[in-house]
Amino acid sequence: MKEIKANNYSIFFKDKGYIELYNHIQSENYSTIFIHLDNNTNIHCLKVFLKQIQTFDYQTIVSKSGEENKNINSSVIIWEKLSNNNGDRKSLIINLGGGVVGDIGGFVASTFKRGINYINIPTTLLSMVDASIGGKTGIDLGFLKNQVGTFYDPKMVLIDPLYLDTLNESELISGYAEIFKHSLICDLIFFNKLISQQNSIDFKNLKTIKSSIEIKNKIVLKDRKELKERKALNFGHTLGHAIESLFLENNKRLLHGEAIGIGIVLEAFISNKIFDFPIDKLTKIKNHILKIFNRVDFTKSEIDNIIKLLIHDKKNTHGKVNFILLKDIGQPIYDIEVENNLILESFNYYSN
Repeated sequence: MKEIKANNYSIFFKDKGYIELYNHIQSENYSTIFIHLDNNTNIHCLKVFLKQIQTFDYQTIVSKSGEENKNINSSVIIWEKLSNNNGDRKSLIINLGGGVVGDIGGFVASTFKRGINYINIPTTLLSMVDASIGGKTGIDLGFLKNQVGTFYDPKMVLIDPLYLDTLNESELISGYAEIFKHSLICDLIFFNKLISQQNSIDFKNLKTIKSSIEIKNKIVLKDRKELKERKALNFGHTLGHAIESLFLENNKRLLHGEAIGIGIVLEAFISNKIFDFPIDKLTKIKNHILKIFNRVDFTKSEIDNIIKLLIHDKKNTHGKVNFILLKDIGQPIYDIEVENNLILESFNYYSN
């Protein structure tokens, strides 16, 4: 499968990716190579990775798994391990894991010695189609997602669905929300294809994964620093991130994709009310999301707290909460303010 060209790097698939990775390691003559993992990928994915590639010298750095550990404390631990194990400006970090591993590892790489090389090998569907692509790195600030970070490109990304065999079903399905979102903001044909397959979705299908990556990469190539077009990738995320943050704080914890799936339905409803997003497509979106993800119940207090959390969204400017909404499939509209009563109405639509 042909690679995808990103800004300053390429996204490779399966066997060719391991060849390109090994050739890169040989040509760059790195002083030290660190494989960054979490508790889970250290057990389940490292052995898979090492079977696919020729032997090279490396050290492992293992972070605690989970969004609750995507923070400055984890970053400090990795910085110290790099420093204590001969890390220098000619070191390489290989992030082998999901979005949390990639986000922290990329952030650490962008800041250690003012920037060292890193490579992403995502092991979850979510990180394959979203977190590993586009050069965003970051950590959370308390329960607020991705409040601190950098734009810093990897040297390459390697996509191999083999790692998806290490996931449980809910973790696998979580990444689908981002694939579906990509269809909504960009591609009616892709949207209709996903809707038509909703009773028999193959979450490990490499063609579907590549199509999703191509959509995100196309947008990032137009707008790397999220000044306009890239904002569309946040559709479903304004409310989705607030939902995820609240549930992380109160220990009810939703997976990222579960929260974003809810956000997609809520923001599609708001799009219908403000911009006449077609009602038939809104109905398809809601039914599709509820086919993939279990419905979540919200109390009035939880909804009020979600609305309060919106002020921390990264797209906000001048104290205003800015939503990305849709006029139609593939027609995003940027920086829209939404009244709280309409947000409440959207939760009623989702719940009923």
